[in-house]
Amino acid sequence: MGGSGGDPGRAVTLFLCGDVMLGRGIDQILPHPGDPALREAYVSDARVYVRLAESAHGPVPAPVSPAWPWGGALRVLDEAAVDVRIVNLETSVTRCGAFAPGKDIHYRMHPGNLPALTALRPDVCVLANNHVLDFGRPGLLETLDALAAAGLRTAGAGRDAAGAHAPAAVPVPGGRVLVFALGARSSGIPPDWAATADRPGVAYLADLSPGTAAAVAERVRRAGRAGDLVVVSVHWGSNWGYSVPRDQVRFAHALVDAGADVVHGHSSHHPRPLEVYRDRLILYGCGDFVDDYEGISGYERYRDDLRLAYLVRLDAGTGRLAGLRMVPLRARRMRLEPAPGADRAWLRATLDRIGRGVRVALGPDGVLVGTREA
Repeated sequence: MGGSGGDPGRAVTLFLCGDVMLGRGIDQILPHPGDPALREAYVSDARVYVRLAESAHGPVPAPVSPAWPWGGALRVLDEAAVDVRIVNLETSVTRCGAFAPGKDIHYRMHPGNLPALTALRPDVCVLANNHVLDFGRPGLLETLDALAAAGLRTAGAGRDAAGAHAPAAVPVPGGRVLVFALGARSSGIPPDWAATADRPGVAYLADLSPGTAAAVAERVRRAGRAGDLVVVSVHWGSNWGYSVPRDQVRFAHALVDAGADVVHGHSSHHPRPLEVYRDRLILYGCGDFVDDYEGISGYERYRDDLRLAYLVRLDAGTGRLAGLRMVPLRARRMRLEPAPGADRAWLRATLDRIGRGVRVALGPDGVLVGTREA
């Protein structure tokens, strides 16, 4: 939508990140821990994840302040003068104890711990993911009510299909940033979580076919107006690996063709390739941002302890990518801290190697800079 009425030469800076999981172990270290009961194959108490993190990196001084999980990320965002902050909230906010059947993992945070989310000051919480209904539709409705009461915009889930598919609109000087959110079956979202005309749920993608892309494109066109900047946030794909399926590439390109200025992909536990298509940024997978995974072994080669804060500058008049900076962080003791030099270098080399026509350099300030290949 950018390019048809915005403010030429002015830039809008977005903060984007991957999955934010404030439930389970993190909920247990906050001031109002909920019921720690779990129904996982090997873990029945969320406090086990706290002990795993402590065994890996040292004691966690529970109860921690609400700002604790974000650690150094808060300073990063304040110094970057971000206009719009967008997170994928992959956690139910509920007291509900009715575990969704047929799922191996369930995430919930106690509503009393919402200050741990508002500490980041998110402008939009994306909810189209495979954990927002972990405690059924009652848990989803409580989540929606809790976030609304905290003054937080949401996208991707709602009380009916119209609400789930509606974009969140964030005013910026001279226009708006519209955030659409969609959840694909490939990320593990059960088909019956789809919102309908008379049932709460998520904005669900049964497939990534051309027909589905056309339906999403029509929603984007109907909602947008001159001067809008459009972000389409998609929860899709597997947890591990750097390859991007062809249907995701085709779908992302179709979204840009329809007017999206940024495609914000997530679900993978580590960053996936970057692409610039028609001067628009596509993030195929942002990796996790906040979670309780410390001390869990099995996929060390992907370095899922390393996290990225994506700072995306868009030209307000055209919607084109004006700059991409990625700040490397590291999870330790259930909070984010600046990543050491060797870890920054590893991330740079990995993103540069897997990028789809995007080169990644390490700036003198230790921040990664993405540029399109000549």
